[in-house]
Amino acid sequence: LAAAASIPGGQWKGQFTTIQKSGQCSSCGRTLESIHLSPEEYEFLKETIMRDVIDGGDQYKKTTPQELKRFERFVNSCPPFDIVIDGLNVAKMLPKSRESQNLLAVVSQLAQQNLQVLVLGRKHMLTASARWRRDEMEQVQRQAHCFFADNISEDDPFLLYATLNSGSHCKFITKDLMRDHKACLPDARAQHLFFKWQQGHQLAVRKGFRGSHLTLLDPLHYDTVVQTTGDSWHIPYDEDLVQRSSYEVPTKWLCLQGKTQAPGPC
Repeated sequence: LAAAASIPGGQWKGQFTTIQKSGQCSSCGRTLESIHLSPEEYEFLKETIMRDVIDGGDQYKKTTPQELKRFERFVNSCPPFDIVIDGLNVAKMLPKSRESQNLLAVVSQLAQQNLQVLVLGRKHMLTASARWRRDEMEQVQRQAHCFFADNISEDDPFLLYATLNSGSHCKFITKDLMRDHKACLPDARAQHLFFKWQQGHQLAVRKGFRGSHLTLLDPLHYDTVVQTTGDSWHIPYDEDLVQRSSYEVPTKWLCLQGKTQAPGPC
């Protein structure tokens, strides 16, 4: 409870707790702040990323303007996507399995939910090999929209463009933490909104028992930063040795409630 000692003013009563999927604290019953951006915040973030990351990012020297234009035309010809997948990233999540098998398993899982899925890949994924079976990649293409970029291209500008262009409902799947893109944003507000958007839209992928399959975890609906209402604090934390990506949800929280002072004698 060392955190309580650094919070100014008054006495505090602390309890370790969990947060329900709805965002309600299991200890005090308060609901945490929503992870969702307002329409104004979303448009601000979208315009900022389009300007400073996709159009103006030096890290995309490997992506030609012509290919980005080709991708923009492709996206505009499709219905809005529900899920955008970094295909190469997802395919490598289970090293002992074939890449095409891993990708097909995730795409099939999403297609069964009647979602509009976009798979972003590289052209070499279409060349038959021991790691990329042609029949499995054909099944991927039947169940999802697919865009295969040149092998030297970066995936992230395509992923960000397609996800943001589809609207605030669209989620994305990659294990990339996107620190470089956050660093490209011009100010603290844009960086905060990007991190919040990332937490609310990046689906975590967990390996199943003995690494035999992949399971998708929906992002939660509440913000996972320290929150206060004045007379209460909610502080996320990780136990020692727990490794968690920045977009993954902390499961441990400290709930602090201000102790009410008894009235003094008249």
